[in-house]
Amino acid sequence: MSRVPSWLGQVGAELTRMSARFEERRAEAEADDEPVTTRADIPPPPSYAPVVAAKPDPVSAIPWGMRVAGEAAWRLLVLGGLLWVLMRVISAVQLVVMSFVIALLITALLQPTVVRLKGLGVPRGLATALTAIAGFVLMGLVGWFVVWQVMENIDDLSNRVTDGINELKQWLLNSPFHVTEDQINDIAKSLSDAVGSNTEEITSAGLQGVTVMVEFLTGMFLAMFSTLFLMYDGSKIWQWTLKLVPAQAREGVAGAGPRAWHTLTAYVRGTVLVALIDAIFIGLGLYFLDVPLAVPLAVFIFLGAFIPLVGAVISGALAVVVALVTQDVFTALMVLLVVLGVQQIEGHVLQPFILGRAVRVHPLAVVLAVAIGGLVAGIGGAVVAVPLVAVTNTVVGYLRAYSQEQDLRNSPSPHGPARTDAQPDPTPVPAASVPAAAPAPSATPASAEAADGTR
Repeated sequence: MSRVPSWLGQVGAELTRMSARFEERRAEAEADDEPVTTRADIPPPPSYAPVVAAKPDPVSAIPWGMRVAGEAAWRLLVLGGLLWVLMRVISAVQLVVMSFVIALLITALLQPTVVRLKGLGVPRGLATALTAIAGFVLMGLVGWFVVWQVMENIDDLSNRVTDGINELKQWLLNSPFHVTEDQINDIAKSLSDAVGSNTEEITSAGLQGVTVMVEFLTGMFLAMFSTLFLMYDGSKIWQWTLKLVPAQAREGVAGAGPRAWHTLTAYVRGTVLVALIDAIFIGLGLYFLDVPLAVPLAVFIFLGAFIPLVGAVISGALAVVVALVTQDVFTALMVLLVVLGVQQIEGHVLQPFILGRAVRVHPLAVVLAVAIGGLVAGIGGAVVAVPLVAVTNTVVGYLRAYSQEQDLRNSPSPHGPARTDAQPDPTPVPAASVPAAAPAPSATPASAEAADGTR
């Protein structure tokens, strides 16, 4: 029992020591919490955190004009890349694309005949067959007649060219340029040597010509096949094409389609009529001036009229050169006067009267379109460039007017005397060629059949 008080005493002494240590640590903590004395010349720290100005948005630091230019630039880059890819795809299938475009042009020329035959009660299939057969037979006869005229007059033309070269040689010998016969013979020998040294290139060009002929025949059959189906099922093809357009833009595209087709039809028919008038009058002038190959030259002038500006210059120059080589300088000058006179009448009277405002395109746009079309796709591109620009101009003008009309319809209508019923009206289309309203994608078979005359 004597050990218990001793143990309790030790526990009490330990608790006393722990209490003393706790008191010491509390005193130290209170001493740390006391404010620190500062020097009189040093201001005390603020009781709040200073406000730091936020950095401006990087977009707001760029000028507004530069932001607009940047937004437009990347969109133009995207459009340019899309156009580049599209041109690459078109160049890869150029034969098919050109055949289909030519088929569209031929269809625009022959479709009114199909419509007239259907109006007389002829079934659509029979009207299409009769029109296609008559059109292709007429084109074939014209081509055969041109080839026949060339083969019939080639010997006479060769003799006249030889005589013309001899006359030119004599004129050079007697001219004040002091050209000697040895110099003329050296020039002839140089030409002969150039032809002999380039025999391989000429042979390869001949082989390439065979390839071009095969491609030409293939494209011709594709164009004929496409023309038949475009004349027979044009409305169904158009309805299927509208289904590929987004629903929001389908109504506007459905209205622009008939206007575009009317423009294309007016351009093709007007160009054919103008070209026919040019060929007839220039051909008569060549015939009365006793220029050989008058008929083939007239056909060449007819075909050249489908390439605006450039075709007329080239075909007229060829006629003048043939007259100069086969006749004399006076005859060549007379042919030049005939060509210039007919082309002036064409440019200032025939085209404005026949084509009218439907396909009016600025001459600068015509020149640029022909140049770009020729660079991209050769002669075929130059032929289709101008109708493409005319159709694009019509479509863009109609869609702009349609968009303005939709904005007016969606805006709150004014009341009272401020109200006006005048709204921008899209380009009117003659009812004889295009219906008053384009068929919607959900058009019934009867309405689609009624619209077939415009497609």
